[in-house]
Amino acid sequence: MSLTAQIKDFSQKLGFNLIGIVPAEPSQTIDRYERWLECGYGGEMRYLERHSPLKQNVRNLLPEAKSIITLGFNYYTIDPPDSLARDSSRGQISRYAWGTDYHDIIQKKLRRVAQFIKAAAQEHVKSRVFVDSGPILEREYAQKSGIGWIGKNTNLINWQSGSWYFLAELLVSVALDYDYLPPRGDCGTCTLCIDACPTDAIISPNLLDSRLCISYLTIELKGSIPQNLRPQMGNLIFGCDICQEVCPWNSKAKPTRERGFYPRKGNLAPKLISLINMTQEEFSKRFKNSPIKRAKRKGFLRNVAVALGNWKSRTAVPALKIALNDDEPLVRAHAAWALGQINVKSAKTALRERLKVESKTEVIDEINDALCVS
Repeated sequence: MSLTAQIKDFSQKLGFNLIGIVPAEPSQTIDRYERWLECGYGGEMRYLERHSPLKQNVRNLLPEAKSIITLGFNYYTIDPPDSLARDSSRGQISRYAWGTDYHDIIQKKLRRVAQFIKAAAQEHVKSRVFVDSGPILEREYAQKSGIGWIGKNTNLINWQSGSWYFLAELLVSVALDYDYLPPRGDCGTCTLCIDACPTDAIISPNLLDSRLCISYLTIELKGSIPQNLRPQMGNLIFGCDICQEVCPWNSKAKPTRERGFYPRKGNLAPKLISLINMTQEEFSKRFKNSPIKRAKRKGFLRNVAVALGNWKSRTAVPALKIALNDDEPLVRAHAAWALGQINVKSAKTALRERLKVESKTEVIDEINDALCVS
């Protein structure tokens, strides 16, 4: 068995469902990526601009690199009951964040693959591993290796099993057998993902404006969510799966064997009212080793407040009154908006009382806007 075949066999045994290998060559899509940044589609993700020079060539990351091993790890688990998915009193969390942080799980497996290669190769091998966070245009190399194509929703799609995959890369300083077959399948004339996006973030096939994407709004955006986009967010409190859920190719998805990606207790459609007044200690304990910690407490509670406003139930008023006095201005501001959306006498009273003592301009503006709702 060749070294390449051994690597693929070992990787599959560790749970990597998709594996392709290509030469460590410069990016062929870097110009398009930089134009995307110039258009402002990256929003406030300034690190994308800082990392852009590194993404021009993977040898900026590992000068000795000869091969790129591209891998996909399935994270599809279960489909929530319709009764939970449609319940506006509950928050929706993106599937990838239901369980343990995928960075931790996959990086450990990648390091095992790297160790295997070093032991099996007949030469000294240098390597670097990346899971999502590295400055590498991973979908380009994944598509080039034939494990999938980049769909109209900008996700990598595999013709056999869809797009519920974490992508990972392993750069190695050894030449391997390369996969040159073009990816099988395509999106054809289907536009379901484009049509289903609540905020019209997919502005044309394969072109996403992050500033409109609910995943960006609930995770990457650190400040206030634009008021005009809040109603379209529904009860999505961390990430968004809509463009994947409507994709016909995902009808072929099969559950992952990795138990770490299955829903933790409380992560499958949690009750919004139970979340809005979490302390920092409670937040840290509940979401330890979870992707949700990326939003931080204030960002997460901001998202929960928006979802409560979209629920529009007077049941939420007592909890939002407490949030209106939160230490974080960001939380107070979005709680004010939510109370304005509910628009009942008790909500208006709470807003007027807070206005008497509020000192932050951004919160005062939100309260005044909320009081003007009729």
